[in-house]
Amino acid sequence: MRTTRQPFAVLCVIFLMATLLLACGTSEKTPAAEPAATQAGSNAAAVASPSAGPTGGNTEAAAEMRTYKDYVGHTVEIPVQPKRVIFSGETYGDLLALGVQAIGYPLSMGEDQVYEDKLQGVEDVGFPINLEKTLELQPDLIIYAGTDEADFEALSKIAPTIIFNTFAPLEERMMEIGGILGKTKEAEAWLAQYKTGEEAMWKQLKSAGLKQGETASVFTYYPGNRLFVMATTGLSQVLYGENGFKPTPAIQKVLDEGKGFQEISMEVIGQYAGDRIFILTPVADEAKQSTEKLLASPVWKSLPAVKNGYVYTQDIMKTSSDATTREWLLGEIPRLLNK
Repeated sequence: MRTTRQPFAVLCVIFLMATLLLACGTSEKTPAAEPAATQAGSNAAAVASPSAGPTGGNTEAAAEMRTYKDYVGHTVEIPVQPKRVIFSGETYGDLLALGVQAIGYPLSMGEDQVYEDKLQGVEDVGFPINLEKTLELQPDLIIYAGTDEADFEALSKIAPTIIFNTFAPLEERMMEIGGILGKTKEAEAWLAQYKTGEEAMWKQLKSAGLKQGETASVFTYYPGNRLFVMATTGLSQVLYGENGFKPTPAIQKVLDEGKGFQEISMEVIGQYAGDRIFILTPVADEAKQSTEKLLASPVWKSLPAVKNGYVYTQDIMKTSSDATTREWLLGEIPRLLNK
């Protein structure tokens, strides 16, 4: 089962890394993601149906609409209370945290996520998104995390479509998606609850011996023997909270540049390694082999965190930035540190 599913998970990780690079304005490239970003647009002519119109085939004529401007500048008329939402992006757990279930989602992107068991009944719209399936579902709103204008134009012929920044900070993203879905009060309530839980977690860890000012680092391998230190995405977003770990000076520089991650060589890992190190177990076999070589290397064994036994591993698919995963991590981080 795992072998069969691995290519889908690898593709999702590749897409996430490539999109995050673009969203953060870095100059790094991930060529493997290009086909995923362009396929929807190339099929536009074959799928677009004049009868569907820009408001979707299932939208009631009397539905209340409002003007919305997405983060890349599109001005779109969207339902005030959307009922049939298709979501294509990395943070589906945001919707679940607000009590919303989409009618369509790329189910391969949900594989091995902490919310995978909550996707029953959701139709698979494919990855890249399948225009025929999208049209068939008759959505009244499409929320899309891609950045290709051809994709946007193709999807807009099916239903009101907005480009959503799934890499925005949690609080900003939850308030935005809450507003889009007519769930602003739910978003505010969830954020308040999360903040309380986060404060309780750090209080618990400090009472168990976590020292003020301790630093932490998160590393993972990517296919092609590429080693990354994580910054403004995934697990790091939780670790570097207000009451949490501190980044090392080298990681702080990456954070100051607004990057989600930084590719580094194994030889300089000591410059980024903190008092505690978190290793994200990759999906691809090649990246797993690279990780094993790193853990067996003299450079790795010389790191203070390794010598002190302060190294923790977690499945990279369990460290996404979405709200549901973030909430889960509040319980998972203490479990890791107390092993």
